[in-house]
Amino acid sequence: MLPQFYIDDVIKRAIQEDINYIDLATDLLIAGDDMSTAEFVSKAEGVAAGVDAALHTFELLDPEMVTEKLINDGEDVKKGNIIARIKGRTATILKGERTALNLLCHMSGVATATNRLVKAAGRTGHARIVDTRKTLPGLRALQKYAVLCGGGFNHRFNLSDAAMLKDNHIDAYGGITPAVEALRASLGHMAKIEVEARTEADMLEAIECGVEVIMLDNMSVEEMAHCVEVCDGRAILEASGNIDIETVERVSATGVDIISSGALTHSVKAFDISLKIRK
Repeated sequence: MLPQFYIDDVIKRAIQEDINYIDLATDLLIAGDDMSTAEFVSKAEGVAAGVDAALHTFELLDPEMVTEKLINDGEDVKKGNIIARIKGRTATILKGERTALNLLCHMSGVATATNRLVKAAGRTGHARIVDTRKTLPGLRALQKYAVLCGGGFNHRFNLSDAAMLKDNHIDAYGGITPAVEALRASLGHMAKIEVEARTEADMLEAIECGVEVIMLDNMSVEEMAHCVEVCDGRAILEASGNIDIETVERVSATGVDIISSGALTHSVKAFDISLKIRK
């Protein structure tokens, strides 16, 4: 789904960061013609993401590297599963190991965390789990792709995708209604407007303005449930703030349409995967 040039750029930057001009241990220790096979082995249970990116790391370092994918992005992984296998120069495997694992472990961590929220939310409602713009610099597309692998959905990719009036926009301009009216006067016909509501009154004002999406920001479960009832389908309602595996079921049960979580990308735990050389 991602353009190859984007993935290549991310991998090349990571390799340049890791290898200045020589790998002191590998280049001074391993013969250039020494060959090995290595396997990516899962040490946990979850959802895979970033398998192609990890394998492509070695292909960029050495076009003669042979790769074999055993588990695809978006598929379940059990502890002990071999996710992929590579065969080629031992030096190439050692040089690309950390970059490949960094991508695979992080993206699989995002996919796994997303999948857990998706399953938990589905037990009590039909809300979509979506990401945010709280992504690691330079890795947004990879992280948002990993969210899709976990069964979630993407919020806007950047500030150009939609006009979202957050609390600071509203406070700086002087209120929801004047801000929406001024924005509509200049906004193109293809762009949607989302307004952040801190109270029920904010939500009602945004509904009167005819905005398409309203974010219920840091409201209690009881407040969200009441807002869903009052809104009565007149706008898409998004729940945001303090969403985690402990709270998502109760939030989904309120009937909101969307549940967004920044934690999926900004502070997710890396999935535990190792690379083992088999001589």
